[in-house]
Amino acid sequence: MAEKPGKKEKIPRQSMPEQKPDVRARNFEEVPFGLPSEAAILEAQRCLQCKSPACVEGCPVGVDIPGFIALVREGKFTDAISKIWEMNALPAVCGRVCPQELQCEGKCIVGKKDQPVAIGNLERFVADYERKNRLAPMPKKAARTGKKVAVVGSGPSGLTVAGDLILKGHEVSIFEAFHKPGGVLVYGIPEFRLPKEIVFSEVEGLERQGVHLECNQVVGRSVSLDELFAQGFDAIYLGVGAGLPTLLDVPGKNLIGIMSANEYLTRSNLMKAYRFPEYDTPIIRGKNVVTLGGGNVAMDSARTALRLGADVSRIVYRRSRAELPARAAEVHHAEEEGVEFHFLAAPLEFKGNEKGRVIGMKVQQMELGEPDASGRRRPVPVEGNVYDLECDLVIIAVGAGANPLLTKSTEGLQLNKWGYIVADPVTGKTSKKGVWAGGDIVTGAATVILAMGAGRQAADSIHDYLMRGW
Repeated sequence: MAEKPGKKEKIPRQSMPEQKPDVRARNFEEVPFGLPSEAAILEAQRCLQCKSPACVEGCPVGVDIPGFIALVREGKFTDAISKIWEMNALPAVCGRVCPQELQCEGKCIVGKKDQPVAIGNLERFVADYERKNRLAPMPKKAARTGKKVAVVGSGPSGLTVAGDLILKGHEVSIFEAFHKPGGVLVYGIPEFRLPKEIVFSEVEGLERQGVHLECNQVVGRSVSLDELFAQGFDAIYLGVGAGLPTLLDVPGKNLIGIMSANEYLTRSNLMKAYRFPEYDTPIIRGKNVVTLGGGNVAMDSARTALRLGADVSRIVYRRSRAELPARAAEVHHAEEEGVEFHFLAAPLEFKGNEKGRVIGMKVQQMELGEPDASGRRRPVPVEGNVYDLECDLVIIAVGAGANPLLTKSTEGLQLNKWGYIVADPVTGKTSKKGVWAGGDIVTGAATVILAMGAGRQAADSIHDYLMRGW
């Protein structure tokens, strides 16, 4: 009697090697090293190649995930990047900072009974392979249409719009306020999570396709939207982000040593304080640092503080661990590196010395009450439960608002009560003819990939307008 064939051995999810926590906590080099090619091929073999892939439904830009993974499985890495480029101009960025666990990987069928396929790590692998080898041809462009589009802001949504519209045959110019392109990808996300060279390489790819880039252009000050139209632009996309810091109205808030995460990370990242003494950018280097907040920006700030010399770096968050909005991977990395967490805690008062510098804070212990408007349980004070924390630097990472520089200087642009641009959720059209908007300036602070998704929808709408009219 013939023996039954043996059950195929299950391939475990392949892990990326990374720096040891005690080493990386004192340098700004990237934490994970990426998948080796052999591991990438093994990981690709875990994909079931579903006929109705839920992972694609979970991707805001609609990448053909099974398609590129099948090519990785065959070792066709150059073909795989071409497949990704069909829908995503920033794969090296997305592979590093997208919350895959909530999106594509969150819908992976393999993940129902096992760990999901490491889609983000495979995307990163393919993008890094192409950056090192430069073998893939540039995506094909449609015939020139003669139409000109201005993209304001070079963050993830603006870069997506530019990448899509240049392939559709339009002339595209990006106007960036800072001296370097990339928006929040450069000023907000630290080197150890997203190296600057990765962002600049992605931008360079768009320039090679014909996108024109102008830095140091503060649209709304150096030039208005109406002046851009007068210069011959047929459509404008606003992807200026939400970079206005949210501060706290707490006694002692004006003490020296209390700063927004926006300023702290911009000084460290864009202005290169992390490369001292090569760059002598002024930045407060606390030894006993407290970061207020629980999102990715808070994790980035607390981990940056360690790398800038802090002996102690704490995160104070007013809800419990279960409500942390940061990616699980970022929380895990922070804990590995020694960041301390104080959950269900909120600042009550900042205390200073005779020189006006912060030396500590009173902390109110909280507990979770009934759900608030966000659906999360509202933190309420535990009466009489207050304690002190010593600190010489406080970083406030509790969100950001809409920067009014452009929006307040533009007539005919409808804003909501929070100062964000009102735009159609499907097309990105604003109340001003010929102007679209998307990303954080419309939704408030969100993720890189959601901003890219908004850019993709707006690009399709802009193309339709240029070809057919408003």
